[in-house]
Amino acid sequence: MTLPPATAIAPATVTLTRIRLNRNSPDARRDLTHPHSLHKTVMLLAPESLGEHPRQKAGLLFRLEQAIEDTPPTLLIQSQLPPDFSHLPRAYGTTQTRDLTPMFRALATGRSVRYRITANASTRRKVKVLDGDPFFDPEARHKDVPLHGDDALAWWQRKAVHAGLSLTSTDITPVGPFRRPVRKRQNAHSESDVFRHVLTRFDGIATITDPDQLRHALLTGIGRGKPYGAGLLSLAPA
Repeated sequence: MTLPPATAIAPATVTLTRIRLNRNSPDARRDLTHPHSLHKTVMLLAPESLGEHPRQKAGLLFRLEQAIEDTPPTLLIQSQLPPDFSHLPRAYGTTQTRDLTPMFRALATGRSVRYRITANASTRRKVKVLDGDPFFDPEARHKDVPLHGDDALAWWQRKAVHAGLSLTSTDITPVGPFRRPVRKRQNAHSESDVFRHVLTRFDGIATITDPDQLRHALLTGIGRGKPYGAGLLSLAPA
């Protein structure tokens, strides 16, 4: 098979960074329990001069892998700009980087792969509001409803098809909800923690059906909640 030039496959640089968190670090312990703080730490790897929407411009996607036996919690970060570790908190963790270009080059129709993604499986539904409600935000006409079990599986099956994958098997692991500060409508100066995203991890085997769609999904992520650790699709040979 003749491969197209690398520039047609992916940006010039796609890097996977693995940070094994130091559980003795106060900053790392804080990030393990506060997704908004974790998001801010991840953004330290991006250049400071990106302007609006810096995460998208840097192509930053990430996933937090929980501790397993002797392996500490691990942060996986994919970026399309070279990561800058100079602003990470002191003793935050040990870092490793890997060039993902070989993985992008290996994508081909019919190839079997192992996959993992932690995603915000949800659906958006209309919200019924009362006429004349003084606290109603006219822009908040929909809300995201988390999906579980078979509904979450069906959500992932649809997303996988659009991402150029035909699923052979899927294991579902609930990761749990996390809280994000949002402003109360009644008081613009106060904040309240509310459940915003419910994360679910999907693992399994799939066959590549459309390499171009798959590259797009790998680079841009899948679903909502990307700033908070959802949407990073990882592949490995099956």
